[in-house]
Amino acid sequence: MTNPYRAHWTLHPEVTPLNHGSFGGAPRVALETQRGLQDELEREPLRFLAPERELEPKLDAVRKKLSGFLKCRFEDLAFVRNTTDGVNAVLRSFPFEAGDELLVTSHGYGACTNAAHFVTERSGAKVVVADIPFPCDGPDTALAAITAEFTDRTKLLLVDLITSPTALILPVKRIVQAAQARGIRVLVDAAHGPGMVPLELEAVGADYTSGNLHKWLCAPKAAGFLHVKEEHQHEVRPTVISHAARTARPGRSRFLAEFDWTGTYDPTPLLVVPTVMDFLQTLLPSGGMEAVYAANKALALEGRGILAERLGVEVPAPPEMIGSIATLPLPDGPPPELGQTDPLGQALFKKHRIEVPIVHWPKAGRRWFRISAMLYNERADYERLADALAEELELAVQ
Repeated sequence: MTNPYRAHWTLHPEVTPLNHGSFGGAPRVALETQRGLQDELEREPLRFLAPERELEPKLDAVRKKLSGFLKCRFEDLAFVRNTTDGVNAVLRSFPFEAGDELLVTSHGYGACTNAAHFVTERSGAKVVVADIPFPCDGPDTALAAITAEFTDRTKLLLVDLITSPTALILPVKRIVQAAQARGIRVLVDAAHGPGMVPLELEAVGADYTSGNLHKWLCAPKAAGFLHVKEEHQHEVRPTVISHAARTARPGRSRFLAEFDWTGTYDPTPLLVVPTVMDFLQTLLPSGGMEAVYAANKALALEGRGILAERLGVEVPAPPEMIGSIATLPLPDGPPPELGQTDPLGQALFKKHRIEVPIVHWPKAGRRWFRISAMLYNERADYERLADALAEELELAVQ
């Protein structure tokens, strides 16, 4: 039976898409809305883009709807192009001193870990890595691995809500509470959060949270947010310094004014966010976003089970730590050539027309693969991947 939801996306009919987690996928309604906004922008660029004319009111309308969805104050929510942009803004603004420690985890996203090293090398601070075991038997293990690395020198913890290479949902609220009890600020990388799991930013209580709106919330690329507690907003500056750095905007904090205008950019991905939120809320017959979360998680677990059984491997994490993505082990293999993807991933796409990431983690040669589950996916997609993997792995040992 053909998946009735796939028609809402413009996916290639000959490709099995099992990698929504990397860049997301905007549905037709989002793309059509964006094209209309882009046409409007090009007809009158000054009216559309000048902050004092239409841009700020347009962004504020999005901010109002999004802050309700994320359960946070309107005034604490800025816009960025993506999570990496938001993480960089916080890290580059943070008042590190020589001898300070910035704690990250072994499951962190590579780009953000790179940013951590960049800022500490310039300030004389130090990156410390909390090694979370994987396979991981539960949230308590992850929490213990992180808190074991807290010291009196730890000033900031950068932690993922949902890890990218290993697809673990970490117990972020408990992590935040434990860190703040030691006087440690927390920056949450929530790249995969919006649209995958319910988010209540004020209840979690992190000092900073950055997330993508173009992944599981399905906005056009690139759209993200940065949430900063009010007491830290005087420190946090965007990665691009522009006019609002020295020109106050009436009735507007410098925090919002600076992030809303970083020079000429295309704001239409952000302006489409209310459209995709309404789309996802009403796509399933009932239940709104909670039903979307549940459907995608159930499919991810079903797909993981199919693949684990077919490949004869153990699942590396309990269901409570899984959302819409799941990671499974592969036999070790040679590292990919510089600038290339893993040969197995290339074969899966070129021969079988399946998009699925092959991850080398925590070192080159140690291989995993990560599946995504979005409403447009179905059981047959994972069965197709299981057949293709079995074939390619058999060929590799011949």
